[in-house]
Amino acid sequence: MRKWKVETLAVHAGAEIDVATGAVTPPVHLSTTFERQPDGSYPHGYVYTRTNNPNREALENALAALEGGEAAACFASGSAAAAAVFRTLKPGDHVVAPDDLYHGITKLLKQVFMPWGLHVSFVDTSDVDTVRGAWQDTTRLLWLETPSNPLLKISDVVALSELAHSRGALLTCDATWTPPTVQSALALGADLVMHSTTKYLAGHSDVLGGAVIAKRAAGAFETIRTLQNLEGAVPSPFDCWLVLRSLRTLPYRMRAHCENAGKVAAFLEAQPQVERVHYPGLTSHPGHEVAQKQMQNFGGMLSFEVVGGEAAAIRVAANVELFARGTSLGGVESLIEHRASIEGPESTTPKGLLRVSVGLEHPDDLIDDLAAALQQTQRTV
Repeated sequence: MRKWKVETLAVHAGAEIDVATGAVTPPVHLSTTFERQPDGSYPHGYVYTRTNNPNREALENALAALEGGEAAACFASGSAAAAAVFRTLKPGDHVVAPDDLYHGITKLLKQVFMPWGLHVSFVDTSDVDTVRGAWQDTTRLLWLETPSNPLLKISDVVALSELAHSRGALLTCDATWTPPTVQSALALGADLVMHSTTKYLAGHSDVLGGAVIAKRAAGAFETIRTLQNLEGAVPSPFDCWLVLRSLRTLPYRMRAHCENAGKVAAFLEAQPQVERVHYPGLTSHPGHEVAQKQMQNFGGMLSFEVVGGEAAAIRVAANVELFARGTSLGGVESLIEHRASIEGPESTTPKGLLRVSVGLEHPDDLIDDLAAALQQTQRTV
């Protein structure tokens, strides 16, 4: 089989012509069960939709192809996908995770898996020596998020995968912010890649889902596949169909997300009302050189800290007109959010930080909206 370029792969992966009708768009298979033949066999390979479904199988094949992995397993949410990875471990095992990490995963570890028996060290994974110092004899998994959420710290995937593998551990990378065409974590050395397919992969803020893609179908992934089947936290056939449809435009959408984010970040960095901008595409970013090595583009996410702290940041978010104030990311529309207040009292996020998902609007309009909000906020201080 030819090695197609990613734009071609995105259009064709998992999208075989329907043999029954000749349709070029895959049908939605809503059936929960499939007929068994008189001899007891299932010649089409499907028994029950929790175990497998044509739409889920098509999406999993497409995701594996796009990420360069051998297999993928789709789940009902990104949190369910992450939980399946942690469930490959056993009580007493140790995990190293970022200190700047999506708060939902932090809560999952602290409220579910640490009471269950996992030991977790939250450290600055952008510093390889810090990770090495946190390592224990029982460390079995290194969990990365790069860029991190919401400070966009950059971790060196190549160096950290070498460290993990030299000590018999797996490296999993949450690639929700870095879908194919932005960063290829499996090619950099990761063993597993996790996505909230809700975000860029679906891309339209109308689907909830998650996925784990494995470099190798054997080993830990076999447990993930078993958990997917037995626990049944799987996406519906229609949700799978929607994500697969959206994958067709992923390379072109990401190109625009990244271009717009770079322009918005450069604008914000020049504003006197902005104390700091977190975006790896800026040369001022401490992880810029590592990001240049391992990212094909710098992503559509950024955050910035407003002079005046929490009160000023909340006023900026209140004064925008084009940006929607909302949780989540990766849709065609731009979103802005005050992170510390959504993360709760245990949040370590700077109080004046706003996280921005840069959408597909014209960048000049996004910049004008932010400029007006910053100026209006300054006048009210």
